[in-house]
Amino acid sequence: MKINPSTLIATIINFIILFVVLKYMFFDKVKAIIDERENLINEQLDNAEEEAEKARMLAIENERILKNAREEGKLITERHKQKAEKIYDEIVEEANQEAKIILERAKVEINREKEKVEYQLKKEAIDLAIELSKKVIEKNIDEEKNRELIGEFITKVGNS
Repeated sequence: MKINPSTLIATIINFIILFVVLKYMFFDKVKAIIDERENLINEQLDNAEEEAEKARMLAIENERILKNAREEGKLITERHKQKAEKIYDEIVEEANQEAKIILERAKVEINREKEKVEYQLKKEAIDLAIELSKKVIEKNIDEEKNRELIGEFITKVGNS
């Protein structure tokens, strides 16, 4: 295949003319679109970096807030635990005091009942002594001897 120099020159001239026409008509517009797109991409990358930095800062802040919340939760729990222990101790103390009061009342009641029984026994003993003395008087008129017997009997019953 033989290359014709005139065709080659015409093709080169046509290419140059086409290149110049395209350069003045389209290259600037395409270059402007490419530059605009490049600027948009750079701007989005910058925004993404800023948002990533904000996200890191928020993550750090959230971690700090979470740590503070945990510490505060521990403090609150500890305070409530101390209050509960204090209330428990108060309830136990009140129960112990009530038990002491009940025991004291029971002791007083037992002493009253004991005194009541002793009084009843003495009364019955005296009644029996009187009955005995009546019988003795009926059988034996020696008053002095009877008084002595009754006194001894009352003394023995009183000491019992």
